Amino acid sequence: MLESRPLSTAISGLAPDAFLAAIVESTDDAIVGKALDGTILSWNRGAERVFGYTAERMIGRNVRDLIPADRQSEEDRIIATILRGERVPTFETIRLHEDGSEVFVAVTVSPICDATGKVVAASKIARDITSQKAVQDRLAESEHHFRLLADNISQLAWIADSEGRIFWYNKRWFDYTGTSLEDMVGWGWTTVHDPAEVDRVVERIQHSFDTGVDWEDTFPLRGADGTYRWFLSRAVPIRDADGAITYWFGTNTDVTEMRDAEQRIELLLQEVNHRSKNLLAIIRSLARRSDPDKPDFLNRFDQRLTALAANQDLLVSRSWSNVPLADMVSSQLRVLGEAAAQCQASGPRVMLSPKAAECLSMTLHEMATNALKYGALSVSTGQVSIVWSLSDADDTQPRFHMRWQESGGPMVEQPRSKGFGTRVIVDAPRHNLFADVDVAYPPEGFVWTLSCNRSALR
Repeated sequence: MLESRPLSTAISGLAPDAFLAAIVESTDDAIVGKALDGTILSWNRGAERVFGYTAERMIGRNVRDLIPADRQSEEDRIIATILRGERVPTFETIRLHEDGSEVFVAVTVSPICDATGKVVAASKIARDITSQKAVQDRLAESEHHFRLLADNISQLAWIADSEGRIFWYNKRWFDYTGTSLEDMVGWGWTTVHDPAEVDRVVERIQHSFDTGVDWEDTFPLRGADGTYRWFLSRAVPIRDADGAITYWFGTNTDVTEMRDAEQRIELLLQEVNHRSKNLLAIIRSLARRSDPDKPDFLNRFDQRLTALAANQDLLVSRSWSNVPLADMVSSQLRVLGEAAAQCQASGPRVMLSPKAAECLSMTLHEMATNALKYGALSVSTGQVSIVWSLSDADDTQPRFHMRWQESGGPMVEQPRSKGFGTRVIVDAPRHNLFADVDVAYPPEGFVWTLSCNRSALR
């Protein structure tokens, strides 16, 4: 059994008072002793680091010299609390540096009592949180921009857990349906579906949830006014490093006008097609009656008319519009606000299908958010380079390459675990674009690279 020893003998001969004084002097936090009238009685090296003043310049001055004019009432409340013998819980505020700049600090104030229990002074501990506050402000701004994007895109958007229970919707969903999250959480979304369609929709999306395949369907949803509009809906699984599905990300795009227009165009084209075929049939009949003694010519002529008739059927087909990669990158960088100026993007003209654009935009947003929170964009000196190119592989299959590289930011370390963000930037493009994705964490900055067949972008 270990024998307990006095503190003074345990610390190489340091007396308890000297040991405590050494702790006060070695801490990075500002530790200040003050009289009840605010006169500063002690000032450690941490206070010099935080506020810039030396102890010689501050001892004897009033602590109010560190407090901005519009915050002087804080000291009144602190003194009132101390006089009641109560500790002032930690709170965040602003104090003044020697150079006149503002310092964000987390402050705790405690009463100091004499042997009789009377409050005679106070101790103040201030921790400099200026850098953390700047990062928090930029992150809050980024989150605000993300909300602006998520809540104002033309699509209804949602996120579900691995089993398909939806727990997040964007604002546009609630605006359109007139519902609340409490109404919709889990499988509550079925209540805004057309009763004639809902069983089919549930069966199809449940199949995707069970098998992990991408989901796509078109169906009507009831709006807040009770009317139904048609939506093209898609969802993709987000997988972890082991391939297990952790989330589903889905969107609903209003295609009512497009669907109505397509139906009108289809009817028109079908009528044109029908009339054209009738005309070709008349021509075929006239040709056969005009010269029935030339069967070879008539057969060839008939085949050509049949080919013309078949071409008429193609008039009812439609295709998706593509998106320039540069425009997609610019739209994602705009949500960064002023930090977008720290990003450089370059590469040849590349067109993306809606599916590819959605996948890469999610990936870029996740990396931009991470860079703003932890990486190069968390400091003003950081830089992000986004470069893409096209090349031909040995098998003549054109390849697409993209690289995100950070520099000038805080030193990078390999994360201890893979979170949701890693799944978005690695697993989503691997799954949706059949891409080779690599992430690296050299000390000088995070690096993400992607390579896939160009055909995966179409």
